[in-house]
Amino acid sequence: MAGRSRKPTQASNARQPDSSDSKGPVLPTLEDVAREAGVSTATVSRCINAPDRVVKATRERVQNAIQALGYSPNFGARALAAKQTNTIGAVIPTMENAIFARGLQAFQETLAEAGQTLLVASSGYDPGIEEEQIRTLISRGADGLLLIGYNRSERIYEFLEKRHIPYVVAWAYDPGSSATAVGFDNAGAMAALASEVLRQGHRRLAIISGHRAGNDRAEERVRGVRSAARAFGLDPDDIDVIETVYSVDSGGTAMAQLLDRKDRPTAVICGNDVLAVGAIRKAQSLGFRVPQDVSVTGFDDIELATLIDPGLTTVHVPHREMGRQAARSILALLNESTELNTVCLETFIVHRGSLGKSDA
Repeated sequence: MAGRSRKPTQASNARQPDSSDSKGPVLPTLEDVAREAGVSTATVSRCINAPDRVVKATRERVQNAIQALGYSPNFGARALAAKQTNTIGAVIPTMENAIFARGLQAFQETLAEAGQTLLVASSGYDPGIEEEQIRTLISRGADGLLLIGYNRSERIYEFLEKRHIPYVVAWAYDPGSSATAVGFDNAGAMAALASEVLRQGHRRLAIISGHRAGNDRAEERVRGVRSAARAFGLDPDDIDVIETVYSVDSGGTAMAQLLDRKDRPTAVICGNDVLAVGAIRKAQSLGFRVPQDVSVTGFDDIELATLIDPGLTTVHVPHREMGRQAARSILALLNESTELNTVCLETFIVHRGSLGKSDA
């Protein structure tokens, strides 16, 4: 695993045309705004870059001039001079459900407070697409990156290191990695939940998981269930595991397969809340009662977990706190801070109605 990155040094070659361009419309300049507002160009610059340093009346006069002229600051030229674009990229696995929404929202809010803009790309859990998106974001001038999990080609980490691009890993925690990360112990959190399921008397367990290839979070969660089973004297290899894409429908399809088996499970542990909600809905549509006939658990504690009946017993992940701390970490890396620590956030079990006792 690559070590901590340093402050990026690449510059953008993008240039916004100005009034001296011979082609295209004549665009207003900083000097035009200053003339319109009756202030110096330095004052206009301060109004744009540090508005709190300008008195309200002057700031409003400059803003009115900017709107009247249709002026847009030439951020490309500014980035070229500063060798920074004040843009952070994030590559997330999916935008199709709310798994990453809260954390990413908090990440963006914290960046915005520091004057940074967020660019988001989605890989669809495809490592090849993720690699392409990482390269594209860097080529477009992203100063740093938020990455989900550790599991990707070593050549990507080498690519980032060679270009001195800082990155922060989120949604995962590996104490053996030197990469800066803000995440949580996926295996430990799932082991705690599986132990609770086992304490309720369940012994015939099954797992509905996301595809584990290239997804260290899914792999660690399955490992957590198996670890808990072993601690209770069970053979982890006896636990059925169905891998599928993360959607409500696919969770339902997997649940139907499990319930059709001769020794059907009394408890189904799902890799996230989206799969679990699909599993509950399918079980109920087939005439099974939850949790009397089969218990179901999730992972993440997104809003969907409270909308299903019965409510979903799940692992609460502090998504917003993770997003905030990840943003602070990437900002610290950009400022070449030497006081950076990988953060392992606490998770906890939320007990709702989908987990019951078993006498089987």
